[in-house]
Amino acid sequence: MSAALARPVLVTGATGLVGSRLVRVLVAAGTPVRVLSRDAARAQARLAAGGGAVAAFAWDGTTPPPASLEGAGAVVHLAGEPVFGGLLTAARRAAIRDSRVRSTEKLVDAIGALAPAARPEALICASAVGYYGDRGDEALPEEAGPGEGFLAEVCVAWERAAERAAALGLRVVTLRIGIVLARDGGALPTMALPIRFGVGGPFGTGRQFVPWIHVDDLVAMIAAALADPRWRGPVNAVAPEPVRNSELTKAIAAHLRRPAFVRVPAFAARLALGDIASEVLGSRRTVAAKALALGFTFAHRDLAGALAQEL
Repeated sequence: MSAALARPVLVTGATGLVGSRLVRVLVAAGTPVRVLSRDAARAQARLAAGGGAVAAFAWDGTTPPPASLEGAGAVVHLAGEPVFGGLLTAARRAAIRDSRVRSTEKLVDAIGALAPAARPEALICASAVGYYGDRGDEALPEEAGPGEGFLAEVCVAWERAAERAAALGLRVVTLRIGIVLARDGGALPTMALPIRFGVGGPFGTGRQFVPWIHVDDLVAMIAAALADPRWRGPVNAVAPEPVRNSELTKAIAAHLRRPAFVRVPAFAARLALGDIASEVLGSRRTVAAKALALGFTFAHRDLAGALAQEL
């Protein structure tokens, strides 16, 4: 991102893997940044350490204080309870849903309570490729309908909550994010760990498609969505070339110079992960149609290059 945005950008999830990198990019460009955090003082100290204008506001994870929104130029909503944090108990289902759907509803309600002139111009809201459910080898551009399952239902409600902001005059972008590849967080260290010890391998048949994106490309995509008014509606935040689970596993193993022949049977994945196992066993051949049509340039188009940088 080369040019500063004139009005502040409010970021939720700003201390997470993607949010912290986005804040650095915005600050480096000279854009004023506001963040929402349960521990505002800690977030302020951490995110402002490199210099730049960062103002932190305390929130409960659901309802933002009006002062954080008033006069902001845009909102980037990335906060959400981790999906792979244990079995899908009733309590975890509620936490996953509320941290996404309810927080977005409350965010839009708070925007609606502002005078029209004080409202942000855009809402960039995270979503996930879980929207599509398990679709086999079917190509899935943004026009494809939703699938079935818990996460698909959450994503549909999540995006619907964000789209309510359009009636308030905001440009709304919902990014359906694939597996984020980064050395310091997200799925990659978890996937690489058993392979490092020689006990990793494909999940299930290994033929399921795995949509992925390098963390730097995801941050660049968010920055593009902030700066370019042509970006609106759902956008698949995935690399141009989806790969199968077996290809991903082999590529990680090759970079680590380790074997990857210990296949994880589907029943074992379900036993270990419960209902959430469908997210690693299901197939989503997600296509980056809209981003490419908008002229977005991926720095990491192929898996080998992305892994070479992160591993």
